[in-house]
Amino acid sequence: MIIIDDCSTDGSINIIEKYVKKDMRIRLIRLEKNSGAALARNKGIKEAKGRYIAFLDADDLWLPEKLDKQIQFMKKEGIHLCYSSYYVIDERGSEIGVFITKKEATYRELLKTCFIGNLTAVYDTSNLGKKYMEPIPIHQDYTLWLKILREGAPAKGILEPLAKYRLRYGSISSNKIRAAIWTWGIYRNIERLTLLESLYYFLNYNWNGLIKHLISYRRKTKVA
Repeated sequence: MIIIDDCSTDGSINIIEKYVKKDMRIRLIRLEKNSGAALARNKGIKEAKGRYIAFLDADDLWLPEKLDKQIQFMKKEGIHLCYSSYYVIDERGSEIGVFITKKEATYRELLKTCFIGNLTAVYDTSNLGKKYMEPIPIHQDYTLWLKILREGAPAKGILEPLAKYRLRYGSISSNKIRAAIWTWGIYRNIERLTLLESLYYFLNYNWNGLIKHLISYRRKTKVA
């Protein structure tokens, strides 16, 4: 476990250091200045020595069996990128819904909507090498999945929810207008899509975003 501290001020360092002393498998890396999510995650990717890379932000949760189920699934299916559905919880930890992902991911389908939750993704460095996120304020993870899929890597999802995403209403990602602007920037400046292609996928992205919030976040949905 590699923990990247991006100049936190909440006293979490004291808690982490106690666990570092108890378990040598836990590594704490403290950044000298606040660098943002992309650079913090990229630092973790660079320092990682394991075969599989997975991400977990401080306010999200993994279910205990998450990694085991995904890695076994990846080996069985021969895929390089795996992701899953996830529960949506509020700031107090209460479940408010569930997002059900798609069984397979392609580059073109992901351009229409990002159905790969960062907290659920696992990628295999033995097949892909190390892949890094673009240093932009939001949607850094989206650029990483697009990069992997653009290269033709096989990717599949597990429909069972294996993580819990904490929805914070004051977060950067909750600002839908700003998120839409950055999505457009990804199409034009990172993916280098034509204007016509960008318009097509941008319309799809916003439509799917509306559907996601009306349907996918089903309150108190039970998943078998």
